[in-house]
Amino acid sequence: MLGVTDSALRGKRFVRLHEGVYRTAQTEATLEIRLQAARLTLPPGVAVSHLTNLRLRGFVVGPLSPLHFAAQHRHQHRDPAIVLHRYRHELELEMRHGFVVLPPARTFVDLGTMLDDRRLLRVGDWMVGTGLVDLDLLHAYCVDSHLDGVRRARRVVKLVRDRVGSPRESDLRWWMHRAGLPEPEVNVDIIDGTGRWLARGDLVYRRQKVLVEYDGWQHERDAQQRQWDHLRREQLEAAGWRVIVVTSADMEKPHLVIARIRQALASV
Repeated sequence: MLGVTDSALRGKRFVRLHEGVYRTAQTEATLEIRLQAARLTLPPGVAVSHLTNLRLRGFVVGPLSPLHFAAQHRHQHRDPAIVLHRYRHELELEMRHGFVVLPPARTFVDLGTMLDDRRLLRVGDWMVGTGLVDLDLLHAYCVDSHLDGVRRARRVVKLVRDRVGSPRESDLRWWMHRAGLPEPEVNVDIIDGTGRWLARGDLVYRRQKVLVEYDGWQHERDAQQRQWDHLRREQLEAAGWRVIVVTSADMEKPHLVIARIRQALASV
């Protein structure tokens, strides 16, 4: 093997990735390196799929290993670091960072077999918000699809929205939905009675004048930004809005967050 002996491969200079595939110890085991190594052990025509496809596109959920690939034909593969999903029908394929991958809408449905509803909503919101897939197209794909995972995908896609600011915001919307609260508007402008712009709100109940915001940066803002936040909140409250700020610590007990929102809506 290029002048490298078996004894050297067993030493500290090399790290085994798959049978017959190694990297040097100094080479960082990035996702791209892992995919290139896995591709050396796989038959032609496979595509990156499921959680690995999502991670390659920039959204991390679930474990890095095993790596997930899809193939149209049946192949024998026993490497525990690789899952090879087999499909009977022709696969629609794309290129991403030099790798053959399955399209976003297909991946959303496939992940219905691996993720719960809350995490799948995170994925859908992110896909639509970053422009990977159009919301109407995603809806249509889920309706027309008969793939494994489509029942969950059809249930969750009804909740997917564009302009969602963060995965935690998706979680917050999920808990609100589960609790039976009315659906808020997502990331819309708030205007006062004179037509003056007050703020862009995360989750807005316009009729009740209730604004729910997820704040994951409450300890990381500088003094100027904190001052702006205070002034913004004062302006909203002066215009009759009630602002509910939800932090990452609050999300550890979502039932208490729901109680706060429910109380605010009921007090109108």
